[in-house]
This record gives sequence, structure tokens and C-alpha cells, in this order.
Amino acid sequence: MSKKDFGGRIVGEVADDTTATILHVDMDAFFVEVELLDRPDLRGKPVVVGGVGGRGVVSSASYEARAFGVRSAMPIGQALRLCPHLEMLPGHMHKYRDASRVVMDIFREITPLVEPLSIDEAFLDVSGATRLFGSPTEIAKMIRKRVLERTGLPCSVGVAATKFVAKLASGKSKPNGLLVIPEQDTVGFLHRLPIGAMWGVGDVTEKRLHDRGIHTVFDLAHTPVPVLERVVGKSNAGRLSALAWGRDPRSVQVERAEKSVSHEQTFEVDVTSHAELEREIRAQADAVGARLRKAGLVAGTVAIKLRWSSFETLTRQMRLSRASNTGLTLFKAAKELFDEAHREGQAVRLIGVRADQLAEGGDGMALTLWDEHHTDEWDAAERTIDEATDKFGRDALRPASLLGRRERRDRRTGLSERPNRPSQGLE
Repeated sequence: MSKKDFGGRIVGEVADDTTATILHVDMDAFFVEVELLDRPDLRGKPVVVGGVGGRGVVSSASYEARAFGVRSAMPIGQALRLCPHLEMLPGHMHKYRDASRVVMDIFREITPLVEPLSIDEAFLDVSGATRLFGSPTEIAKMIRKRVLERTGLPCSVGVAATKFVAKLASGKSKPNGLLVIPEQDTVGFLHRLPIGAMWGVGDVTEKRLHDRGIHTVFDLAHTPVPVLERVVGKSNAGRLSALAWGRDPRSVQVERAEKSVSHEQTFEVDVTSHAELEREIRAQADAVGARLRKAGLVAGTVAIKLRWSSFETLTRQMRLSRASNTGLTLFKAAKELFDEAHREGQAVRLIGVRADQLAEGGDGMALTLWDEHHTDEWDAAERTIDEATDKFGRDALRPASLLGRRERRDRRTGLSERPNRPSQGLE
């Protein structure tokens, strides 16, 4: 590249980008940008989605808000202290899903090798598309143009020879930019970066590496693997060392196995009633079970998440005796965990249910731990609920314990769920 300022948003003249066939496309401030399509009067102002009413955390922040230090996952009270004139908008998941479908369809017009990472980002392998559409750089420009024309939304694109570097490049090009890192420039690009840019290096690991005098990716690359093992462990040392030299053999995977399915709820007002929280758990377990059945999956582990009014967060999990996708089974496991963790009067800010250790087996015939003789009846009943929900909507049928229960939005994000983002755990 003729321009060596890799932190910039402008692509330099690329002498040979034929090796850079992996693209990482990331929508910029996706939720905020979608909302601004209906609120153009707020464009150019600090805006967040989520935290309406002063509760929960920021789901998405405009770049104007980020200039004040506002970030996603930040408690809304802290965000307001940093930026008192912050504009807060409620989230509308259906809008984001619709926009995401259009964007993903654009990607698949270019190549069938598309790996969605979430609702707003994906990897693309364009090695087979260059004859039809031109060089990887030209393809990236075309994608950005089509996305903007069809959705009105900006995106940033990183183009590289590996997934790891492509993702770093898209981040460096934000907002609304494009950065190409040909294979021959990969090591030079990486070695200029701080160690915190590496995948798998969080705050704790970063401090440990700093304590050893490892501050940049260059330092990491030139640290013997046995020395790294004493800092980050044997399995991580080899991986980090390889990435520091630009070695990343992972290909774009069209099919991504979902690692977990979860639902959670942040309350507008802290809830202390054990019975009310139990009803919320039942609703979440039913929702998780429905998503498992729709995906043809069963869960081997159930977990709950509780966040107290102090923001302290607790998680507990239980292995099922037999994998299941029945809402009743998931609920009973979650309820047992909840009964152990919560006492009447304890103020709860957020509660969630998650299914882990997923496997194929969505025929609904898995036996439950508590009521093996009536599993078939329960499973048939829940499949009937699924059918009624598909035809008449989510409130067509529901357990009697949930009658009269008002559906609440997830105030953590302003949304009811975050689909298509494989979860590594309850945070």
C-alpha cells in the first residue's frame, strides 16, 4: 500500500489485493442508524438506543455519543453523567431484523460464502466472485454502495487475507470506511497494534502481558511461546503467537452452530417479589424452549442470571439428566437454581434464562428429570403452542400461570431479544 497510516479510514492505492479475499462487513452503530431513518432530526446529535426511562444499559451509541465516552453496555445513568443532553430512543427489534435481512441478501448476491456473526456483521469469502465483480477492493466498494442505496445505512469493511485481520481492519476503518490489508502487509499492520487489539486479550490478560513488558503485537510476536504459556496458559499461547504473525487458517463457515439460546429481562423498577420473578423465569424458559424446538436443538444445561440492584451479577447453572427442549423442563431447572439464589425481598434488576450445550435432537421426545411419565403429553402441548403462535401470534396460547402477565421489553437493550449472536455465556 502506498499509504501506511493503517489507522485511517481511507484506503491507500493497493498494488496487489488479490490475496485479500476475506471481507468483514460491520454496520456502523446499527441500531442507532436504523432509528435515525425515522428520526432524521436527531442526526448529528449524541443518541443511544436502550435505557429509556433511565434504566438498563446502552445498547447502541452514535459516534457523536461515543465522543463523550458513551459506550454500549454502559449503565444509562453513567452515560447521562458523561453526556447530560444524550437523546435516548427505545429499540425496535423488528426494524433491525428487516434491515439485517436486506443487508445479508446483498452479501449473498456477491458470494454464497457468507458467515453472519450477528445481526449486523458478517464475514464474506469473495475468492470466487472476483471474475464477475472485480478485485476484492472493488467488491468491498460495491457492497458499501449497495447497502447504502437500499437501506440508507452506512457500513465499514475490512479486506484481508484472514478473518482475524479483516475484522481488525473493519474496526480501524470505522465509521463508514474501508481498509484493505494485502497479505504482504499483514505482519506490518499487526505489529503496530497495541496488545489489547488481539482476540482473547481482555483487561486482565492485557495487564498480565504488560507486567511482562509485552505492550504491542510486535512484542507478543517476539515473545517465546513457553514464556507466553506462563502468562496466558498453554492453549492460548500458541494461538496468540500464531495470530501475531498473521497465521489464521479459519475459513468462512456458511453454517454456524448456535452455542446457546437465552432470554433476559431488565426491569424498569427493581422487582423483589419471588413469585413475580418466578413467572418471568417461566415465560423466559418457554421462549427459550420454543426457539430450541424451532432450530431442532435440545439443551444439556440450563443457567440463570441475576443482577441485583447494586449491579452485582450472579450466574448459576445445572446439567440436565437428559437433554431437552421442553419449556417445562427448562423452567423447573431454572426455578431450582433461582430458589437457591433468591430470597423474598431481594431487589432484582435483571433476570435471564439460558440453554447451553446444544445438540441436534429437536424431535421433542427427550425425557425430563421430573415427570418422565408425562413427557409426551407436555411435548405435544408445547408443539401445539408453537403451531398456534406461528398462526395467531405469541399470545394465542400460554401457561395459566402467565395469564395477565404483560410482556416487558428488555431494558438492557431496549429490545426483546438479540438474535443470531452466538452467546459465549451469561455476562
